[in-house]
Amino acid sequence: MNFAPLPSVDIAAVPSDGFVLDVREDDEWAAGHVEGALHIPMSDFVARFGELTEAADDGRRVHVMCRVGGRSAQVTQYLVQQGIDAVNIDGGMLAWDGAGRPMVADNGTPAFVL
Repeated sequence: MNFAPLPSVDIAAVPSDGFVLDVREDDEWAAGHVEGALHIPMSDFVARFGELTEAADDGRRVHVMCRVGGRSAQVTQYLVQQGIDAVNIDGGMLAWDGAGRPMVADNGTPAFVL
């Protein structure tokens, strides 16, 4: 059995108004995340899959994000298998932060990657 390569994009290729799905856990999300991103922790993902399909029903590409790219790669693979246009964000939140892309935190403190 051969698998197609996982679709992935560089941080710079994520549009500022792109649809970002963050699959990190709650504490990671609270510390810093992409404003406007949809947050569904990987541990809850299958149970909350309907939230994603509802949010992505306009056919927009889903940019999947975690801390460095491991968890998001697994979720991206699952989404692609479900026929959803999804790509893994290479380097995750660490690369996002490193590229100086904007982040927000839940409590109004300066955002950081946990």
